[in-house]
This record gives sequence, structure tokens and C-alpha cells, in this order.
Amino acid sequence: MWSAEAAAREKSDALLASAGWHVCDAAAANIHAARGVAIREFPLPGHGFADYLLYVDGKAAGVIAAKKEGVTLSGVETQSAKYTKGLPAGLPAWRKPLPFSYQSTGVETRFTNGLAPDPRSRPVFAFHKPQYLARLLDEAQSFDAAQPLGTGDAPVLIAADAAAERRGPTFLARMAHMPPLIETGLWPAQGKAINNLEASLAANKPRALIQMATGSGQSFTAISFIYRLIKFAGARRILFLVDRGNLAGQTLKEFQQYDSPYNNFKFTEEYIVQRLQGNTLDTTARVCICTIQRMYSMLRGKDLPEDLEEVSADFLPPLSMGTPGRVQGEGRGGDGGGVRPPRPARIQPGLSHLKLRYQRH
Repeated sequence: MWSAEAAAREKSDALLASAGWHVCDAAAANIHAARGVAIREFPLPGHGFADYLLYVDGKAAGVIAAKKEGVTLSGVETQSAKYTKGLPAGLPAWRKPLPFSYQSTGVETRFTNGLAPDPRSRPVFAFHKPQYLARLLDEAQSFDAAQPLGTGDAPVLIAADAAAERRGPTFLARMAHMPPLIETGLWPAQGKAINNLEASLAANKPRALIQMATGSGQSFTAISFIYRLIKFAGARRILFLVDRGNLAGQTLKEFQQYDSPYNNFKFTEEYIVQRLQGNTLDTTARVCICTIQRMYSMLRGKDLPEDLEEVSADFLPPLSMGTPGRVQGEGRGGDGGGVRPPRPARIQPGLSHLKLRYQRH
């Protein structure tokens, strides 16, 4: 009989395969078959069976606790944490307990990064690619190697222009060791906004809102903390969303004019800033400036003419990028005066690290 658990396992298999994992049974496992190998139903003495044991570059790196759809995953983190401690002795592992764990129903997935200073699960769109976990592991090893041998001292703040990775093994760890903000050239409200934002991120609060009055230098404030997130916290890529194409051009100019308070370079002399005008991401860009309209079209796998970047997203047809306008017969009560609501985005290959939810108020 086809069970809910079997259905969840099939979905998890498909998600893992789409992320580049080689999925196999324990009896036929070859940990060197691919960079990332996911082994089903792996026995963990004293802990039962891990639904999946994840190997990265030939070493165990994490586990997945798979549950049937509808299970509240926030309560599964304790179970997956036990799995990370149950790897039999003698098996190759990056470190023990295993650093990564997932909780998934095949529809909803959560991730716990044990390398973080205060690990706790967070929702993710899908399983990460093996390359991503390998990068986290490499950064952690590089950080460990840079620390004084034989001491338990906390990481010491280093020069502002040193590698961000030396400040901590993870983004959250590096946020806890940010250098003091240089407030020269900032208004008091701007400095307060940046300090409060960094404190919020360091406390593992991934969502924050800065509210500033018109004319108080919102863009300069945003660019100032973006610069610090890249330089000192090691942020890999930042998406800067605007709602009009002309604002995207203005924003790019402000990045180009920004002077670093830590050296004599412009922002764009240190880091690549891309203004997205097509559907191709520059993989070397640290900042991508994009309109909501274009990002939505990219997630849908559609092309977007530049002139439609000046049109409110409320008026964009959701499936075709034709002439914008109100949609007849789809207003409230079918009065023909409404605006077609956008449909949920289907994430396209190559954009799996992006997720956009659009809601009209």
C-alpha cells in the first residue's frame, strides 16, 4: 500500500536529485559516486535509522529527517539533531556531531547549520547543492586553521581589509564580530539604522525593516550596510530590489559613487555590481540590482521588455509579457474592473537560490 511516508520519500528523492545529489540505498552505497551522495535509511546504532545520510566529497556531513506532509517540522529538529550524533565510529566524517541537518516533508524543508554560533532550523526552498555545503565546510576549516593552536580563545578582531572568513566560520559568527561602524559622513539616524540592523542579524533575526523619512538618505544607508555585510560578514550576493527601471539606474550610480570609509576605493572598484537588464545573473557579481517586475519574470522563465520595468507590477500579465493593463472580468465580484493577481512563481533552473513571494495589500 502506498503510504504518506513513501510519498514524502519520493518527493525528497526528486528534490535531492534536482539539487545534484546521487541518491542510493545503503546496500548499494558508494560514497565516491558523486560529490554529494544521499544514502537512504542509514542505520545509526542507538538512534534508529536516518532517512538520509549525506556525504560530501567522501565524508559524512549531514542527515535528513523525512516526514509525511502536514507534520510540523519545527518539532522534528530535536530528532534530526540526535541523528547527527549517531554516526558509527570509523566512518569518515567532516566533524562530529555532523554539522548539517534537514527536516523535510518533500513540500516544506527546514535546515539547521551546526557550524553557526547558535544553531536553529530555518525554512529553505529546497535542499542545498553539495557544492554549497562543501563551501561552508571549507570556510569552517579555513577558520579553524587560522586560530592559535592549543587555545580556546575567541576569535580576535583583525584588520578591516583582511578576509571576512577569518572573522568566523559562518555568516552569523562573522556578524557577531563586526568592526565598529565608522560614522564619518553619516547622519545620526543612518548610523543608528546600520547598527540596529547588524545587531538584529547577529541575533539570528533574518528579517528586518528600516523605516526612514523621505530625503533622509535611505539609499546611502542601504549601500553602507551592504558594503559592510560583504566586506566583513562575507555576504556572497545581495539582491537590491526596486520597483521601477529608472530607480535601478539611479541606484547603480549611487553604488558607483560610494567611497569606502575603510580605504580609498569606490564600491564598484572593490566589488562587481550588476544591474539586471536581461535574464542572466553574473555569477561574480556581489550585488544585483533588479526590478520586481524583472525578478518575477525571471522566476517564471519569461523575457521582459525593458519598457515594462516602468509599469506597476500590479498591471503585469502573469503568464505573458504583453501589453500591461487591467484584465476584463476579473475584478471583485466579476465587475470587469479588477487587476489580474500574479500567480505563484515557478522557480527556474539556475535560480533555485532565489525565492520571491508577491502579495498585494
